[in-house]
Amino acid sequence: MLQSFFRLATTILFTIDLLLLRRSSAFLADHLSPSHAPVLSDGAPEAANRPLILPLSLSSTNRSCRRAAGVSHRRHLQRAKSQNTSNARMALYDDLLLNGYYTTRLFIGTPPQEFALIVDTGSTVTYVPCSSCTKCGRHQDPRFQPELSSSYKPVKCNADCSCDEAREQCIYERRYAEMSSSSGVLGKDMISFGNESELKAQDVVFGCENVETGDLFSQRADGIMGLGRGQLSIVDQLVEKGAISDTFSLCYGGMDVGGGSMILGAHPLPHDMIFTHSDPSRSPYYNIELKEIHVAGKPLNLSPKIFDGKHGTVLDSGTTYAYLPEAAFIAFKDAIMKGTHPLQKIPGPDPGYKDICFAGAGRDVSQLSKTFPEVEMIFNNGQKLSLFPENYLFRHTKVRGAYCLGIFQNGKDTTTLLGGIVVRNTLVTYDRAKNRVGFWKTNCSELWKYVHVPTSQASAPSASHSKNTTDKLSPAQAPKGPAKDVFSGEFQVGLITFDMSFAGDNSDTKLNITQLAAAIAQELEVDVSQVHLLNFTSEGNYSLVRWAICPVDSANYITNTKAMSIILRLTQHHLQLPGGFGSYRLVELKVEPQTRQKEHLLAVLIASFVTLAIILSTIGIWFFWKRWQQASSYVPIGAAIPEQELQPL
Repeated sequence: MLQSFFRLATTILFTIDLLLLRRSSAFLADHLSPSHAPVLSDGAPEAANRPLILPLSLSSTNRSCRRAAGVSHRRHLQRAKSQNTSNARMALYDDLLLNGYYTTRLFIGTPPQEFALIVDTGSTVTYVPCSSCTKCGRHQDPRFQPELSSSYKPVKCNADCSCDEAREQCIYERRYAEMSSSSGVLGKDMISFGNESELKAQDVVFGCENVETGDLFSQRADGIMGLGRGQLSIVDQLVEKGAISDTFSLCYGGMDVGGGSMILGAHPLPHDMIFTHSDPSRSPYYNIELKEIHVAGKPLNLSPKIFDGKHGTVLDSGTTYAYLPEAAFIAFKDAIMKGTHPLQKIPGPDPGYKDICFAGAGRDVSQLSKTFPEVEMIFNNGQKLSLFPENYLFRHTKVRGAYCLGIFQNGKDTTTLLGGIVVRNTLVTYDRAKNRVGFWKTNCSELWKYVHVPTSQASAPSASHSKNTTDKLSPAQAPKGPAKDVFSGEFQVGLITFDMSFAGDNSDTKLNITQLAAAIAQELEVDVSQVHLLNFTSEGNYSLVRWAICPVDSANYITNTKAMSIILRLTQHHLQLPGGFGSYRLVELKVEPQTRQKEHLLAVLIASFVTLAIILSTIGIWFFWKRWQQASSYVPIGAAIPEQELQPL
């Protein structure tokens, strides 16, 4: 009983305050295009050494949208830490297959404006949509407003950059093989990395978009965080300033988990991390020396040179799947199919693509190794990287318990491209100082249990909202997830409430509140009857909506598994709402335990019982005392007694 009352007193309510950061993002496509030559960055400021934009998509312009639950790009960001001073650790959001990318949160300006940026080792520029942009899509967060930042400075035209027509300001331009592009002006401002980073805000050059096309226009993420090699790369700039050491790490969550972690700067390396050489002189991309691939312990009958064609073997965090040269893909596919002969081969989820899919493997990811063979990548130095089924498979979106091969043929291109699927639940360290890339298998959702990276005790920067919102709509601190032990023991969730702020025409939001509730129910995978509108307020072009998720009618509480699923989807931006509602931010989320209701009722019943017992006891004592007083009264013989009138019959 004491434990229950202690839990009641200590876990009555917890609040997750979120700053959903403003970002602009540009997509690289899925894989190397067989029909496009590498595209140069026409307006890049790197005059002497302009980075090559690696084509990362097939000839289809819709490659990045080829799967409803598997878009072709995944990226996640972690914060940097200086080797000599501090380093930054950052959380990654979204999901490799559900969203098509991983994002991180960056704060730009003074006061900071927040953005959700796709982490991309294949890009060398960080850019966000500018408030002056006339051809930008509707993204997750409001556009960057230079006029609201006291520390913003335009990069003036000089000999080392391409300039605008008036020759006043430096410009940039990036074109991608899937026919998307981003262009704008270059500016310099303070960029900070959130409340888990020891790294202080740094003055960094970034792109302020004026035009975006293709996938960059339609994607939900705000922009791109360029982690490649180049003068405009955020890593290169931080290293040049001496803010971090010349290294960073990414760690993508496993199948069905999403999220992940990122570290900018050095951190203690696991003693059993394996490394392979990376040659920076070959290309601006992070290449590795792949020699062989083994399936079920047997090497594929291939020449080692097959993985060294064109750009070699490239590791790209912005690509979803993996793409092999034709001969390597055929050998790999045949070996996998030979090792899965008990399974039924079925068509893929998208009729437009000839995916190789298997049914009958079951839903439990941890048991897939009993059905699918283990794959090993052998590097030139003899070290091996083991790939589990989640590193080369993705879930079939239409058949339960079915999986599809996430390794594809790279057309006629001889480059080997390894995307995010290959390194799920793998800490990948890009040790640029030593020209090597390291791999360490781990649970990326719990990385900080195994890798110690100090965090800052300072609070996250507050977001600037002067013209974007009002004080009523101001968000709280940076995202903080619920503690893992919150739902331990007998804790049962009785109610989840959350506030969402929308930017745009709030009349659409208010008039279509029923449609919005249905969309939220679908995204959270709950019944629409569980989604209740608590409050709606609006001011200008911003509106604040408060929702409640209640248990189903037949239950008194929300199961812990479902509650955690709802919380993760909300805090990691997994809600894909119809475009008509504009961009949204999650401002506040509260969880009320169902145990509170039961214990409160029990306390009321006990208090009522005790009160009733006291009242009855008091009445009983008074009654017996009165009887005793009457029985013990003495009347002398012959004493006068008042006459009493006989009552009529």
